[in-house]
Amino acid sequence: MTKSRGILRKRKQWTADELALLKALYPCTRCEALATLFNCQKNQVYKMAKILGVAKSQWFKDSPMASRLRRGDNLGWEYRYKKGNIPANKGVKGLPVHPNSVATQFKKGIQPQNTMPIGAYRYDASNVLQRKVSNAKGSNSKRWRSVHELVWIEHNGPVPEKHFCVFKPGMWTNKLEEITIDRIDCIDLAENMRRNSFHRYGKEVAQLYQLSAQITRQINKRTAQ
Repeated sequence: MTKSRGILRKRKQWTADELALLKALYPCTRCEALATLFNCQKNQVYKMAKILGVAKSQWFKDSPMASRLRRGDNLGWEYRYKKGNIPANKGVKGLPVHPNSVATQFKKGIQPQNTMPIGAYRYDASNVLQRKVSNAKGSNSKRWRSVHELVWIEHNGPVPEKHFCVFKPGMWTNKLEEITIDRIDCIDLAENMRRNSFHRYGKEVAQLYQLSAQITRQINKRTAQ
C-alpha cells in the first residue's frame, strides 16, 4: 500500500488515560475543546465516544454550549424580514437591460437559426424517415410525422383511434421513393402485440416461452439465497 502523502488524516492512537478522560469529560464538554485537548479531529472524538458508549448529558443539551435551536430562543430575529416592509424591487418589472443588449435579444416570432422549414425530412432515433408538418410548440410529434403514416393518411384519411401505421412484414424502408401505400398497414394495438411478441409463433411456442421464464425465476431465487 502506498503512503497517503498527507492526503489522509493521521490516525489517532488513544491511550488508556485519554480514554478515561474522554469518558469523563464528553458528557459536559464541547467537542471542539476535546479535539484541541486530545490533538485530533472532531469526528475522531465523536467516533471514540460512540465506541465507549458515552453521550452528551441533558444538562449539556439544555445549555447554550449545545448550540441548539430551542423554542423561545428566537435566534436570528434581527435579520428577519419585518411585517409591513416594502420590498426594494416592488413595481419593478424585470431587470435593467443595457441598450446594446436589446439589439441581440430574440424578438417574438423569431425562430432559431437551426430551425428546419416545414416539409423538411429527417431520420429519428429508430432510423425512420420523418417529415416536418408544423412549427407548433410542444412535443416533436406535433411537428414531425413519419412519412409512411402521412402516405397512409393521404390515401385513407385520419388514423383511427388506438391504431397506428406500420410497414407490412418484410417491407420496411426509409427511402422516400420506396415508401408507397402498398407497403403500409394500419393496425390496432392487439395486432401490434401479436406481431411483436412470441404469441406470433402459436400457442405451443408461447407456452414454452412462459415455462422458460418460470424456470429462470426459480433459478434466480435459489441463486440469490
